[in-house]
Amino acid sequence: MPLSPTLELAMDLIQRPSVTPADAGCQALMMSRLAPLGFRDEHMRFGDTDNLWARKGQDGPVLAFAGHTDVVPTGPEKNWAHPPFEPVIENGYLYGRGAADMKGSLAAFVTACERFVANHPNHRGSIALLITSDEEGPAKDGTVKVVEALEARNEKMDWCLIGEPSSTHQVGDVIKNGRRGSLHGYLTVHGTQGHVAYPHLAENPVHKVAPALDNLANEFWDNGNDFFPPTTFQITRIESGTGSNVIPGECLVHFNFRYCTENTAESLEERVVAILDRHRLKYDLQWHLSGRPFLTDKGALVSAAQSAIRTVTGRETELSTSGGTSDGRFIAPTGAQVVELGPLNATIHKVDECVNAEDLDTLSDIYEQILIELLA
Repeated sequence: MPLSPTLELAMDLIQRPSVTPADAGCQALMMSRLAPLGFRDEHMRFGDTDNLWARKGQDGPVLAFAGHTDVVPTGPEKNWAHPPFEPVIENGYLYGRGAADMKGSLAAFVTACERFVANHPNHRGSIALLITSDEEGPAKDGTVKVVEALEARNEKMDWCLIGEPSSTHQVGDVIKNGRRGSLHGYLTVHGTQGHVAYPHLAENPVHKVAPALDNLANEFWDNGNDFFPPTTFQITRIESGTGSNVIPGECLVHFNFRYCTENTAESLEERVVAILDRHRLKYDLQWHLSGRPFLTDKGALVSAAQSAIRTVTGRETELSTSGGTSDGRFIAPTGAQVVELGPLNATIHKVDECVNAEDLDTLSDIYEQILIELLA
């Protein structure tokens, strides 16, 4: 049986080993399909990251599809049932690194645009694609830089659909209409190094910081709200010591907040400092804000996505803000409505990553229907 255009393109993309920040020609492949439709190609390279801004049309409103060509490392390839960059369809599933996260969505973007433009050559507004190759990495030279460049010339997106794998049990059963903020803390607690047999001549920073960490781990941060679950605090790394007979002189602690709109990065920083100071620690503390929380409430994009899913699949969809961060954190502050809609996320970043092959065709149909709802 011949493969659908969406599956063929997804397999072509998976064959390209685009581990962050490599693009491996994926954006050029996508552009080879978009250019005949009238999309203008603007290649934006920042640092070692390739970015694509492709737009068809001059006027608003602008519906942008956003995604990334980069994938996470495969891990030991011997653990895969099939070579990760040699896509194969088996028992109805497409296997390969990036099948779900997110080369399947990229292929669905392109084929949806192909059908929509063929059927609606005089559509209103503009269609755009914002594609990066560093979403899975530090995310410093990708979407954030493209958005800065677009903002500098006052080029706006009205609606942005990100193809991250949002679905849980069936394609389209969950739409991410927001994300929690992510705040990292890097704490160094200072003590006095010494011999374990002479603790009165030393000061153990591990002992000093332990009660404070217990307070932080058990602190009530907030209840969440109608859109977000409660803020969470997690310790991600503790490191100290130089030998079995040495009281350490320093203790390093890394931690992360995934926080909702009931708090701000600034309020969390203040509360952490207050707890540390209450324990009279000698410390240095640096912060890194990966992204503030964002929310797209009811509006044209959410309504169009819900309607499209209903039209194509017959099912209702759930709005959710759970999960990690996405590049939506860079796009939402521009004023754009942002949602994430993609395939099932059960195997993302795992060995033998896969996606139901039929789901990619369904996803392409949903994307096309969203284009119809908003721009036809």
